[in-house]
Amino acid sequence: AFAKAGEAQGAAHPNFSDTLWRSVDLPHDWAVELPFVNHDDPEVKSHGYKPVGRLFPASSIGWYRRAFSIPAADRGRRITVQFDGVYRDAMIWCNGHYLGRHAGGYTPFSFDLTDYLRYGQRNTLTLRVDASQYEGWFYEGAGIYRHVWLNKYAPLHLAEYGIFARSTIDQGRAEVTVETTVENLAAAAAEGLVRVDLLDSSGRLAGRSSQLFNALQPLAAATLLHTISVEEPRLWSLENPHLYTVRTFVEQGGVIIDHLDTPIGLRTVQFDPDRGFFLNGEPVKIQGVCCHQDHGGVGSALPDGLQEYRIRRLKEMGCNAYRTSHNPPTPELLDACDRLGMLVMDEHRLMGSSPEILEELETLVKRDRNHPSVILWSLGNEEYVIQGNETGAAIASTMMARLRRLDPGRTITYGANIGPDAGGINAVIPVRGFNYKRVGAIDRYRSSRPDQPLIGTEEGSTVCTR
Repeated sequence: AFAKAGEAQGAAHPNFSDTLWRSVDLPHDWAVELPFVNHDDPEVKSHGYKPVGRLFPASSIGWYRRAFSIPAADRGRRITVQFDGVYRDAMIWCNGHYLGRHAGGYTPFSFDLTDYLRYGQRNTLTLRVDASQYEGWFYEGAGIYRHVWLNKYAPLHLAEYGIFARSTIDQGRAEVTVETTVENLAAAAAEGLVRVDLLDSSGRLAGRSSQLFNALQPLAAATLLHTISVEEPRLWSLENPHLYTVRTFVEQGGVIIDHLDTPIGLRTVQFDPDRGFFLNGEPVKIQGVCCHQDHGGVGSALPDGLQEYRIRRLKEMGCNAYRTSHNPPTPELLDACDRLGMLVMDEHRLMGSSPEILEELETLVKRDRNHPSVILWSLGNEEYVIQGNETGAAIASTMMARLRRLDPGRTITYGANIGPDAGGINAVIPVRGFNYKRVGAIDRYRSSRPDQPLIGTEEGSTVCTR
């Protein structure tokens, strides 16, 4: 029911009895537990022959409830719930109040719970998850399949995705630029200081910058720019993936009220149309794989340790690059790639320029742009309706304009299964991606676009030979 605030009915009501419900640990994928079904429908086939989708409404919608308490001492703080990924189409209530809806199955989302909480008492968070619609053509799972976090912070705090670090390296010296965004949710204007410490992997201070802010009005945000010079920096590479830490503090009246650690890597990346790919000025042959996020026998709700296991095994096989096929990955995968030295092509799920799709693209870029492992953004994959025409070029151009504003340092590609025609998305994309060279006629395309770097975004010995 949406008629009156706080008057949710059924399972969304705070007093609903869930004593007969099953207890589960998060992350959770209910689809992997379902029996296999032998069905000719293409949707069922492409999703692992599991009974999830429009043909199986009884096993395609799930409800989650979580009771929790917030101590009275937390009054005055802002408290949010953050979902790293829910598949799919989630509706959320807190104490019977409807918070909102998030349709995308691969992007994170959060809600501020502060106004709805009962301090020192029982609170209830309820989710309705509907996996009937599919976004991919591969096993996608169902449910709260990534981590969920309860965050507490002062009214004056670092904004969500409020740290963006980038660097330039020249002649043995790195210039690290850190953008910090402070948000004021207090009732009065605020002033204070943001301090950024850059630490190496041993915890030693490599540089520091402080910036003052004042008269930050209620419900406003301010972005401060910090510059730190590092002599003889240790570079992030495949063989030695050295990570620095950007440690950010917000101080008010000399008291630290918020802080955040952000791992970063210092490295240079270049795609040259004639010479190939360069990491830190050295040529690297990209030997990559396209991987879906699920794992055999586990489904989509992977333990964090399995993310690291996968990357370690791929490196042992001689792999040095990973494409997140075909959707934004879980953060723990990118963390593993940062630590272990694996290049990443980070892919968006839906191509489009509507507000919803552009918002999802912005979330992806803001969330992942500090990862040194990410060397390429991918706008999409095999969008056969639009990839060769003017509509595709227009959509790609709009998406790239938004992306470049958020991350001007990385380049962009798209996985195209289309012939040598240089029109459509290929005409505007900086790095042309080829899905299956038997389709692409690479030599003919190369002669028409000698200025454009090319990359094999999806190849396999099942459909072509070297």
